Amino acid sequence: MQIGVPKEIKPQECRVGMTPAGVRELVAAGNTVQVETQCGARIGLTDDMYRDAGGQVIETPEALFAHCDMIVKVKEPQAQECHLLHADQILFTYLHLAADPEQAQLLMASGASCIAYETITSPEGGLPLLAPMSVVAGRLSVQAGAHHMEIHQGGNGTLLGGVPGVPSAQVLILGGGVVGTNAIRMALGMGADVTVIDRSVKRLTELDEQYNGRLRTIYSTTEAIEQSASDADLIIGAVLIPGASAPKLITRPMLKNMKPGAVMVDVAIDQGGCFETSTPTTHADPTYVIDQIVHYCVANMPGAVARTATMALTNATLPYIQRLAKGDLGTLLQEDPHFANGLNIRAGKITHPAVAAALASAGTQQPANPLSDPSRTLGNAA
Repeated sequence: MQIGVPKEIKPQECRVGMTPAGVRELVAAGNTVQVETQCGARIGLTDDMYRDAGGQVIETPEALFAHCDMIVKVKEPQAQECHLLHADQILFTYLHLAADPEQAQLLMASGASCIAYETITSPEGGLPLLAPMSVVAGRLSVQAGAHHMEIHQGGNGTLLGGVPGVPSAQVLILGGGVVGTNAIRMALGMGADVTVIDRSVKRLTELDEQYNGRLRTIYSTTEAIEQSASDADLIIGAVLIPGASAPKLITRPMLKNMKPGAVMVDVAIDQGGCFETSTPTTHADPTYVIDQIVHYCVANMPGAVARTATMALTNATLPYIQRLAKGDLGTLLQEDPHFANGLNIRAGKITHPAVAAALASAGTQQPANPLSDPSRTLGNAA
């Protein structure tokens, strides 16, 4: 199979879809791998490193897209990239279509088979290709939040870990999944007073036992969120429904009862955000203020540590790329329902039920019965 790795063109995105080590494995298995020139230059992955691994360095994205059977990326394709896709081609990347009806329309028009990292499931019910970036984003969320709590960044001037004689910051984490768990680890490690809210008593029990009572655990209700948010200096939004839009757990009226200068970091922004007042931001301009509350809603948080994130992502995606390169896509989807959960668009139709439901509310075209394909199942959230 001919596999293409283009340079990411989303603003401030320096990750790349595959490392030279990944290219070497695929070439050794008999595949051809084309990489766009300078695709990894910002993180120290040079064209010569890709050539040494057996890859072919291509000068333009147009040439790469034209000849490759599968395109491997990091972020969702931008409009100009969607126009380069064609039928009988596989796109393998993060898509987050539930919050992006325009992209969904362009991908359906391309005729390509579009597989999203974030909706592939595991037999255990997890999201194995979302997990590595969730780990990165969870850890970054506290780092970013602590920075923007500084007074000159618009925060209320509270030091996350406090000092002797002065209380630590109050950190509220909404969701105890992969993002939330890693945010907890970082916040506790920095000395903060941490509360996690989740709707799974089982998960709360696991976290309580893991941290031996150092973590406050609360079952998720609207009242619990309202009360905890009013005390928080930093809120991390870490909720996810695979393929669907994130629920709005912090409403605008709640902001009036929060501490002026409190910071909210919405890690769920790729899925529409879990704060009612969330709007996507960039690394170049990461925050804005509503009702004296600082909002950090960067849509590609792991891009801030692009080298680490690229290596972690390739470690996770390479086995799936190898499977796609070996055989027929239709057969693979029929034989592996967890891999089939990653299929979001095929032959101009939306195939993932949760994505279809989210886009239907936005008026986006969808198949008459998105559940009719027997190869499609929806796994549980991580």
